[in-house]
Amino acid sequence: MDRDDLWSVTDRDLHEQLRSLRDAGETAAVATIVGVDGSAYRRPGAKLLAPEDAETLGAITAGCLEGPVADLAAHARTSGEVAVETYDLVDDDAWGLGVGCNGVIDVLVEPLDDSMDPLLDALEDRDVATVLTVVASADDDVPVGARSVLGADGTAYSGDDRAGVPADALDALRDAASETSRSRQVTVECETGDFDVFVDPVEPAPDLVLFGAQNDVHAVARFAREAGFRVTVATARGARADDDAFPHAHRVVATRPNEIVDVVDAPERAGVVVMSHNFVDDRLALEHLLTETSVPYVGLMGPRERFEEMREAFAEEGTVLSAEELDRVATPVGLDLGDGSPTGIALSIVSEALAAANGASGGRLAEQEGPIHERLDPAP
Repeated sequence: MDRDDLWSVTDRDLHEQLRSLRDAGETAAVATIVGVDGSAYRRPGAKLLAPEDAETLGAITAGCLEGPVADLAAHARTSGEVAVETYDLVDDDAWGLGVGCNGVIDVLVEPLDDSMDPLLDALEDRDVATVLTVVASADDDVPVGARSVLGADGTAYSGDDRAGVPADALDALRDAASETSRSRQVTVECETGDFDVFVDPVEPAPDLVLFGAQNDVHAVARFAREAGFRVTVATARGARADDDAFPHAHRVVATRPNEIVDVVDAPERAGVVVMSHNFVDDRLALEHLLTETSVPYVGLMGPRERFEEMREAFAEEGTVLSAEELDRVATPVGLDLGDGSPTGIALSIVSEALAAANGASGGRLAEQEGPIHERLDPAP
């Protein structure tokens, strides 16, 4: 990777590098945004990885805090200490950077140790997990950096390298974790002193399955991978299904249209783009995806008239798509970018799939009222 690639890596890339460093026993530090008051380039949960003998990976700002954070990371690597630093980017006189972010950012900087392992194990198993980290404490028995990880079933795990979150606080934190998918701070009140916990829900990278084997799959796979999807290319009817044929995909499989459902892992977090350009194959794949899976986003390549022909064929066979099933279909697939080139079409498709994965509309931010990102007050 060149320097720009290291800065703009996806969460999936960063998690894979964390796993690699832990497996190799390498020394590294991790910086995480744990609080934002006002506006900032990245939101709570954004991470930067700083290995001992390699360049940093990821970003927590647009670059304005790289120096100060690098110094903290170096200290964390050598001392093993956890620290939370506050950066006031509203005060341009203090920084002399003219960044104008209009926000105050709290950054947790910590050594990479076994407290991260339960999260990495969950992601490897394609499960969700919630990381609970103490970021401020008035309780002498609860140090900053104490950590537990909640599995998908609510079970709490911790490592040996640092203290876990007190057991009597876990029920309240489970409730807080279940209330939102956004990362935020929660204050735990107790007789011996209050402490603040950063609640950081983490999901595996979303899946995007591309059903097809024509040339237009390549650009979609490339943009999707760069956007952070785990990309699967599913080919049909004897098309090439080896990894070399689709180098941007994480996996390549051969399947029949009526077996496409077997390719989709964790359907509730997946999207599928049906783009084989074969009417019969696309119709069969679409029907099985809608009637046999809960995939929330199914993009269908082609004009509206093509989809209407499919619906007529469904009706003739006795299959009537429900309103809920129809709402999951995006056709013509993609956002209106006004670009009919192969690159423009691919970017349009991936942009729509990314918006769907994030529960967003895909509209212009300039036309959106209020803040771009949801403002979350610390929960009691």
